[in-house]
Amino acid sequence: MADFVTVGKLSEVPPGERLVAQIGRTWVVAFNVGGTIYALEDQCSHEEYPLSDGFLDGTELECAKHGARFDLRTGKNLTPPALVPVQYYEVRIEGDDIQVKI
Repeated sequence: MADFVTVGKLSEVPPGERLVAQIGRTWVVAFNVGGTIYALEDQCSHEEYPLSDGFLDGTELECAKHGARFDLRTGKNLTPPALVPVQYYEVRIEGDDIQVKI
């Protein structure tokens, strides 16, 4: 059964910023895009490079290593060289806590 886990504080992630958290053996990156929080596994599906180093363009994230793009809303891969999506996590806000469903 999946549980929601707190990864950080909403007040610490203003729009346009990101936070990285480790949950067990998994690294998660959460992005604030215009007040909406999106969370993905912090690993490009192409070469396991940290997506937290990437570049935001609206709800699209470009991997800094080879330019693969992903949809923050779903984790879907949008451009090569990534051929598979990245793990997307459901997000909820409880007070000031950002929580992801793991």
